[in-house]
Amino acid sequence: MRLYRAFPVFSAVFPVLYLAVTYFNLALITYFPTQGELHSLVQRAKEGPSMFWYGWILTAGIGAVAISAISLAVPERIGARISPGWIGVIAVGVMLVFVYLLRGWFLPSVGLILK
Repeated sequence: MRLYRAFPVFSAVFPVLYLAVTYFNLALITYFPTQGELHSLVQRAKEGPSMFWYGWILTAGIGAVAISAISLAVPERIGARISPGWIGVIAVGVMLVFVYLLRGWFLPSVGLILK
């Protein structure tokens, strides 16, 4: 069992989990910058904004570490069949999905510039 085999799995799984976690807002912690407080799970702010990004990173990171640890149980000869090039394909795919999901942030501003 070599630990380095888990790094490509983590690199492929983390962006996919991060996409799912942000889409469904599955944050393990919520940060309130105006109060300087951290709370567990998703909490809505009574005053000021609430930040879920730290919780999304934590949730996706824990999930990716768990899946990477499980991948170490797969025999090395089976894992060697999977090309490391898929990591880049997965990352670009996740970025394109984010661009699509966040298109509302960018498209109205493009219309203002063109007028």
